[in-house]
Amino acid sequence: MRIVGWNIRAGGGYRGLALGAQLRRFRPDVAVLCEFRATPPSAALALTLAELGLGHQITTADPRAPGVNRLLVASRFPLARIEEHRAPAEPGRWLLARVEAKHPFALGAMHVPNRVTGRKWPFLDSVLSVAESWRDGPAVFVGDTNSGRPGIDEESPAFNRREGAWIDGLERAGWRDAFRHVRGSARAYTWYSPNGGNGFRIDQAFVNPDLLPRLTRASHAWGRERPSDHAALVIDLA
Repeated sequence: MRIVGWNIRAGGGYRGLALGAQLRRFRPDVAVLCEFRATPPSAALALTLAELGLGHQITTADPRAPGVNRLLVASRFPLARIEEHRAPAEPGRWLLARVEAKHPFALGAMHVPNRVTGRKWPFLDSVLSVAESWRDGPAVFVGDTNSGRPGIDEESPAFNRREGAWIDGLERAGWRDAFRHVRGSARAYTWYSPNGGNGFRIDQAFVNPDLLPRLTRASHAWGRERPSDHAALVIDLA
């Protein structure tokens, strides 16, 4: 079972063909796309995923606001949306669904707002609340968190204590950063500042205790043509 999480940047745009080609190479069973939009390039990507067998799809994209960044979850297996009253108050940036595979699990897709929006801390607090209270079996949260641990997930200082404490809180609740669980203290960056050129690992998957024994691999990949400003996150489950 392969899950690919990827911020495709502003709906894909003219990079749509390259994004689609790279998704084919990734061969996902479940794909989580951040910055998916209600635009023709995004719709073409959804069609590409359907052609790859990921025809079960849920999106938060809104045709009334086609240029707004949203989410898409596409799966080889049926999806059932899950309502959670502790979830972030931004439904466009959070999507929780059950993946009805042979061994079902829940998947939370997220795109955490930046600090400058003033919405980041309530969003992170809500995700942590969902994780701490989770009693519904195997689960993974995947997406662009705009967060990381100070020191290890940054090439130059940018993350603060609150972002680090959020990840620490998830770990205390039993949710492991998949990449760190598999790769330890290895350095990897998933986004580079266009101004400073410095790297940050802001795309993550957090796996809960019930799903963790199935985690076999976690890596970041930029793709053959680097069609996005983010690296994709690829995780494999036994």
